[in-house]
Amino acid sequence: MSEAPRQITLREWDRRYERWQAAGVPQPAYGGPLGRHVADGDTRLLKLRFDNSPAALRLWNFLLTEEDRLRAARAGGKRLVGTMKDLGTVPVMAYSLDNLVAFYPDGAWWIPCVMEVNSGLLQIADSLGIDESFCPVRAMLGAFVTEAHFPIPDLLTCSVGATCDDFSAIAQRLNGLGHPILWWEIPHRRAPEEGEEAVLLPGGFSAPKSQIEFVKSELQRVRFALEDLAGRSLDDEMLARGIAQANEVRRLLAQLQHLAFTAAPCPMPALEMLIAEMLAIHFCSDRAETIAVLRELLEEVNRRVAAGTGYFPADAVRIFWVNPVADLRVMNLLEDCGGRICGTEYLFTHALDPIPVDVPPLETLAQMALADPMVGSAIDRATRIIAEICRFGAEAVIVSRIPGASHCALEGEIIAEMVREECGLPVLEIEVPPLTDAMAPALRTRLEALVETVRDRRSR
Repeated sequence: MSEAPRQITLREWDRRYERWQAAGVPQPAYGGPLGRHVADGDTRLLKLRFDNSPAALRLWNFLLTEEDRLRAARAGGKRLVGTMKDLGTVPVMAYSLDNLVAFYPDGAWWIPCVMEVNSGLLQIADSLGIDESFCPVRAMLGAFVTEAHFPIPDLLTCSVGATCDDFSAIAQRLNGLGHPILWWEIPHRRAPEEGEEAVLLPGGFSAPKSQIEFVKSELQRVRFALEDLAGRSLDDEMLARGIAQANEVRRLLAQLQHLAFTAAPCPMPALEMLIAEMLAIHFCSDRAETIAVLRELLEEVNRRVAAGTGYFPADAVRIFWVNPVADLRVMNLLEDCGGRICGTEYLFTHALDPIPVDVPPLETLAQMALADPMVGSAIDRATRIIAEICRFGAEAVIVSRIPGASHCALEGEIIAEMVREECGLPVLEIEVPPLTDAMAPALRTRLEALVETVRDRRSR
């Protein structure tokens, strides 16, 4: 059923699905017309444009049926683990036990966008004293109160220490509402002192061996809690198998990124790539299906590259994007303005790096946790971003600030200054709220100006 790549509307998708259904095209158990999710309140889908491949339909349906999977898992006797803030560490441990399913309640931060602020979650957060001066992840509070977007986990974990101040405050408020949390600490990653034993972390950062040992001891506490919940032990062999599966997800994503960011024409648009990257964090509540979804997506991309088909004119401006957008529609808008994504840093690059397998499993997971770009200095993070900019040949950088997020106050400025000084590239900082409709004309003007700046630089 492969056709020429094209971005289509939700209504076009539903008409296409009807034809596929009549032709007997197989669909996964969670498949179906994409438009059915609008009836569940996901009205933002009506304003997005989607890749037209069966692989993209599977990706979107997989994303939008996570709540169904969580409730089915509980009904089937599995226990649910809400893993907050660490972005890619505790889920690897949880999925190493076959009767646990992990997910990120943090993901509720996209609900105000997908449901176009009609869910009432932000209003509930307001009533609990967490107002719009906080990051949109405050929607998580409303989701716990209503129990309408995910089932209440049997165990909640949350990393604290060198983490977002907003999230720490929101999680503490959640704990105060009667949802007990197992806190585990991640220290601020520092450079090893002279004579201190150092460890090179995945992604290129380094940390003192003593910090690795500390985080390992904290993850040991998490391990004990997971064992208690599962009613069985979690030994190193089981952890090693879990790490191998996580690495398969990361391997597939690395191939997808390389082709999507470098091939001409572009074989997969930014919106689908953003969703695909997000699967690495907790496997969208089904690790095996995540691997199947990514494999099908990679097969589609490989077909397009081999056929020389794809998106955007040859002169599309190559943009490196920093921070995930609160409004998914902005990824479509960038491409409308003549840009294409050729590199990303969505706050969880450590969840995309291969997990080392030459050290004991809990130690290697401690290394991954400390490799989080958000637990070190902004200069560290900017250094890695610059390396990725050079690797993918970006011509400009966009830093999308998250409204209210404490880490966005000055970090974007530091990143922008370093990129300008070391790469000589134009940098645009924008703030992206959950809905950008009111500011869309101004946002479009700024994106078009960035694209024109790059084209002017090319002609000099």
